[in-house]
Amino acid sequence: MLTSSIVADGVTRALAEDAPWGDISVTAAIPSTMQFHANLVARQPGRFAGGPVLSETFRQVDPCITVSQLVPEGTEFSAGAVLASVSGPAAGILTAERVALNFVQRLSGIATLTAQFVAEVTRLGASARIADTRKTTPGLRALEKHAVVAGGGVNHRFSLSDAVMLKDNHLAALGATEGTGLTEAILQVKARIGHTTSIIVEVDELSQVEPVVEAGVTGVLLDNFSPADLRAGVELIDGRCVAEASGGVTLDTVAKIAQTGVDIISVGALTHGAAALDLGLDAA
Repeated sequence: MLTSSIVADGVTRALAEDAPWGDISVTAAIPSTMQFHANLVARQPGRFAGGPVLSETFRQVDPCITVSQLVPEGTEFSAGAVLASVSGPAAGILTAERVALNFVQRLSGIATLTAQFVAEVTRLGASARIADTRKTTPGLRALEKHAVVAGGGVNHRFSLSDAVMLKDNHLAALGATEGTGLTEAILQVKARIGHTTSIIVEVDELSQVEPVVEAGVTGVLLDNFSPADLRAGVELIDGRCVAEASGGVTLDTVAKIAQTGVDIISVGALTHGAAALDLGLDAA
C-alpha cells in the first residue's frame, strides 16, 4: 500500500539529491514574488500513475503551490491531454519541476506497460492476472508496485519478509530438487512457519510439480516453461494450488502463456524494463 509517509520520504530523498544546497539557477534568475502557472501535458498516450508523488513534490518545495485538475490514478490518456495544473510561486514550481516529472514519467511508464500486458491477456478472454516481481528500483519499490496496480496488474510479495518463496537455489542448497526428498524438505519448512504464511515453490521441471503440490503449498511457480509444458503443469496442479508462470515473459509471448490456464503471470519487465513516459510541464 502506498502510504503518505512512503510518498513523503521518497520525495524528501529525491529533492535532497537534486537540490542539496538549493536551486542556484532559480535564486539568481527568478524573483521571489513571481507567480507561474503550468500544465502537465502528455506528449504520448499512456496510463497515468504518480499523482500523490507529484503533489507532494510541489508541496515540499513550497506549500503555497497548488496542484489542481489532477487526473485519477490509472487514467488512460491520449497525446496532448492535460493531466494536472500547477499554480503558485514560480521559484518553487521551477525547483520542483524535474523531480516531479521524473516521478510521474517513471511511474506512468510502468502503469502504461502493465496495461499493455493486461490488454494482451484479456483480449483473448484469458483470466490470468499480471503480477510484478521484486525487480524494482532500490528505494522506489512501493511507488513502482503502486504504478503496476494503476495499470491493472496485481502485486506479488512486497519483500522477503512477506511470504516463503523457495527458488531453485534454495532447493539446491537444501539438496532437495526432486521426488520424496523435495516433498519432505518443503514439509520441514512448513513446520517452521506460521499457519497463515504463504509458501510458493519454484520448479523448472515437470517432474517437480507433483512432489511440490503434495507438500500442500500455496502456489507453484513454473519457471521458464514452454507453453506446452505450462499446460501440462496446470493439469498436474489440477486446481490444488495457484499456478504461476514466470521467466522472460514479453508482450509477444504473454497471450500464449495466459491461454495455458495459469492463474498468475509474473513479469519482471513491468518495473525493470518500463520506459519513462514522455510528459512535460508547459507554461500555461
